[in-house]
Amino acid sequence: MTSDISLAFAHPEERAEASAGADPRDRISLRDHVVEVEIGAFQQERGTRQRVRFDVVVEVRPHPAPIEDDVDRILSYDRIAESIAAELASERLNLLETLAERIAERILAEPQAMRVFVRIEKLDRGPGALGVEIVRSRAEVPTRSVDAEGAETALHPVVVFFDNPGILAGDLAERLDRLQATGKPVILTVGLPDLPRPETGHRPTQRRIDLLAIEQNAWVLAARDPRCVVVATRTEIDWAMKHGRMIVWAPSKLVLDAVDGPQSREPVALALWLAETLAAERLVLHGTATVPAGSRVPVEQA
Repeated sequence: MTSDISLAFAHPEERAEASAGADPRDRISLRDHVVEVEIGAFQQERGTRQRVRFDVVVEVRPHPAPIEDDVDRILSYDRIAESIAAELASERLNLLETLAERIAERILAEPQAMRVFVRIEKLDRGPGALGVEIVRSRAEVPTRSVDAEGAETALHPVVVFFDNPGILAGDLAERLDRLQATGKPVILTVGLPDLPRPETGHRPTQRRIDLLAIEQNAWVLAARDPRCVVVATRTEIDWAMKHGRMIVWAPSKLVLDAVDGPQSREPVALALWLAETLAAERLVLHGTATVPAGSRVPVEQA
C-alpha cells in the first residue's frame, strides 16, 4: 500500500497532520461519535434509523491571551458535538455530503476554527462502512459594493499572475485591455525578478527579502502601463475593487500581518492565497507557472 493510499484511508487527524504547513496549528478532535439517525436517498432508508459515525478534526488558531484553564477561552469538544446535533435536528437529509458541508460550515463559524476535516460513515448499509470525507477552510467574506439604492453586490475579482516574460511582453497593453473588458475587478500579481538578491540562509529574513523583491517587480509592471497602480493594504484593494480600478499587489504587508497567512514564499502560491482570501472568481496565469494542489479558486492558463 502506497503512502498516498494509506493516507487516503487514515483518520482525519493523520490527514490534518500530513497536510499541515511549516507552521502547523493546534488541533482538537472528536473520534468515533456514533449517532442513530434517519438519512439516505434510497427508499429502504426512509422511515428507519441507522448508525452513523462522525470523526471531526478542527485546526484552530492559538488564543491570543493565556487560556488560564478557562473553558470559555477555547473551542470546546462540546461545540463540535453540538454542531453535529444541530444539523441532524434541522431537517432530514438524503446525502452525507450535504450533512458534512453543513457541519463544516457551522464549525468554521467559530472564531478560532481555521480548517476542519469531517468524515461521516454509515455503519449499517453493508459489510463495511460507507462514507464521505471533506476538508474545508475558513472562507473570507468577499468585498461588497453598494449601489445608489443601497443594494449590496459581492465583488469577486479576477486575480492575474504575470511571470517576467509576461511583464515585458510587447502585447501587455492588449492583455490588460482583455482583462478590463470582463468588467470584473482585476488584481495583478507578479513573481520574483530575474536579478540576484541576498541569500541569508535564515527562513524568516529570507522571506522578507523575497517579498520585497516581488514588490520591486510590481513597480516594474507599474512602469509598463499607467493602469497598473501598486497597492499594499486590504483597504486599498477593497477601494480599488469597488471603483473598478486595476491594481498590482505588493504582498509584504498583507502576508506578514495575516494571522493565518501563507507560509510559502513561492509567488504563485502567494497569488493563490490572495485569490482565496478575496473570494476571487478565478486565478489567471500568464506564463509557465504551476499552482499548488488543493486550490479552492478556479485556475486557468492565459
